[in-house]
Amino acid sequence: MAKIVISHRLHDDGMAVLEKAGLDVAITNSGDPADMLPELLNAEGVIIRIGSIDRATMLKCKNLKVIGRPGVGVDDIDVAAATELGIPVVIAPGANTRSVAEHAMAMMFACAKDMVHCDKEMRRGNFAVRSSYKAYELFGKTLGLIGCGHIGSILANMALSIGMNVIIYDPFLQKETVEKQGCKYRADINDVLKEADVISIHTPLTPQTKNMIDEAELKMMKSTGILINCARGGIVNEHALYKALQENWIHSAATDVLVHEPISAADPLFKCENIIVTPHMAGQTREAASGVATMAAEGVAAVIKGKKWGKVCNPKAYEHPRWKK
Repeated sequence: MAKIVISHRLHDDGMAVLEKAGLDVAITNSGDPADMLPELLNAEGVIIRIGSIDRATMLKCKNLKVIGRPGVGVDDIDVAAATELGIPVVIAPGANTRSVAEHAMAMMFACAKDMVHCDKEMRRGNFAVRSSYKAYELFGKTLGLIGCGHIGSILANMALSIGMNVIIYDPFLQKETVEKQGCKYRADINDVLKEADVISIHTPLTPQTKNMIDEAELKMMKSTGILINCARGGIVNEHALYKALQENWIHSAATDVLVHEPISAADPLFKCENIIVTPHMAGQTREAASGVATMAAEGVAAVIKGKKWGKVCNPKAYEHPRWKK
């Protein structure tokens, strides 16, 4: 019986797929390569919900045939090493896009209406917080998207439907494509930072996007501006964000992703009243959790059985000699 290791238990629908495939499942409850290694040494597959896997670990696991991610983010996986070793990295594209877009929209409303802060004050008996006038309408305001793939496109449509203007910076999109959606194209990210009332980030974490939003960028934003990040921790410099919130460079921020997850309760960001922090749950709705878990499990099971699964981020892995046998 082929063995598969999972960093953390998948949604029941995904677990059912693995059971039906007849796989021996070991759950480590840790995504740290050192913690997973004892189980990985004789495993043919691994699914990482939260955690990472590096080249050194892959080299030690001689039987490893496939790596799965119930999502699309692969910044914690050494994809180059996996490709070199002929190990496909299975992803789950599209399964959680609407959930993430809705989460970003919900964060936009919560920040604009000062909801979380007011809820805390009400619980303290401060009814007068209603007269702080920090809340404002989104109708007629401008949403600036930094990156506009599937998630950004859904969010753009949502924003347009409530009467917002949408401007987009995405070096991989053509101006004509953006304008067909009813949005406006900006070739310079700085223009989006200066013009938008709300900035929402939807790019992967790469060497080029790491700390893409730093002090200089935060200072370009409007003092009434809102920053939302449902993409990846590390795209926004958290030290700079803390400073911006403490010194009121911007109105507020909301983030579903952080550099270190889980975040410490003592993290300085929690000292700021004008930030909303959620535990990397934008894609964790019932529907999305089922979708990504099922897609990842099906792909991993298929690859273990020798099938060239299509939904992988590194199709060149199939060029490895092990796939020519």
